[in-house]
Amino acid sequence: MTHKNHPQATENVLADLGFADAEELSAKAILAVKLNELIDKRSLSQIQAAHITGMTQPKLSQVRRYKLQNISLERLMRALVSLDQHVEIVVRAARRAHPAGITVAA
Repeated sequence: MTHKNHPQATENVLADLGFADAEELSAKAILAVKLNELIDKRSLSQIQAAHITGMTQPKLSQVRRYKLQNISLERLMRALVSLDQHVEIVVRAARRAHPAGITVAA
């Protein structure tokens, strides 16, 4: 039986796939999921959601399709706030249990 050496997997699949900005993309994806859930829950069209969030419809379409490379974390957070959400950023010293990095919970 032949054994292949596989790299150790992490909790971030994007990092495992070799994305240099994996932490940021992961954070954006979590925020986009929440934003899309809110849009769906309120049955908003892309035009309505774009108006409420201050985005253009094409930009909102990118979020709806999780094409997040050209959308900032700040823009996603502001969009969530415009949909009556509270966004909280917490900074604390890294420890063994929580190594340095970015974590987003929605």
